[in-house]
Amino acid sequence: MTAADLSRVVALVPVRSLSGAKSRLGEPLDPEERADLILALLRRTVDAARAARRLAGVLVVSRDPELLERARAMGAVTVRQETDGLNEALVEARLAAGAATAVVALPADLPGITAAAIDRLAETAEQALRESPDRPVVVLVPDRHGSGTNALLLAPPGAIDFRFGEGSRAAHAAAAGAAGATYLELDGPLSFDVDTPDDLLEADRRGLDHEAGR
Repeated sequence: MTAADLSRVVALVPVRSLSGAKSRLGEPLDPEERADLILALLRRTVDAARAARRLAGVLVVSRDPELLERARAMGAVTVRQETDGLNEALVEARLAAGAATAVVALPADLPGITAAAIDRLAETAEQALRESPDRPVVVLVPDRHGSGTNALLLAPPGAIDFRFGEGSRAAHAAAAGAAGATYLELDGPLSFDVDTPDDLLEADRRGLDHEAGR
């Protein structure tokens, strides 16, 4: 494995589709409202990634042609997913990132995302590299429930396999340990995601405008 390098960091943003994503929000939101929410959160993610000083680009991967067209209009590079599953989408995106020396997996459902929060991931990884320059680096932001992964920086891009899904925080930590990587965790605004009706209410309570960008 090559040494970690943060000279070209690319964000990978997987989105399933406009019609099928966020099905657990079906009770408070009809399909059109869910699609609007997905696009609003995607725009917020792409805008934050493009504004981040430490990122060289943002790549959106999906099986949905309409969503990809919208993402291109937002300024993202896009990849049409050929496989099934979130981890498989990220593998395709990582391959498409080409000359990236590090990647950041960013699910597009983080209403508190900002350029500063993304830059903090890279800055944390950079500090780790100064202390242990010959080791891969894995920086993870867990979800607020403590079991999932809301953001994941890998330097180099293939430092570990993507293991999103149930118990992904522990799975990513174990993979980092097995790879001999420096493993770090961060909290902050990226720890909050929107998955359920209660999450929508919590976003409103926190003053996060999850509809911004419609």
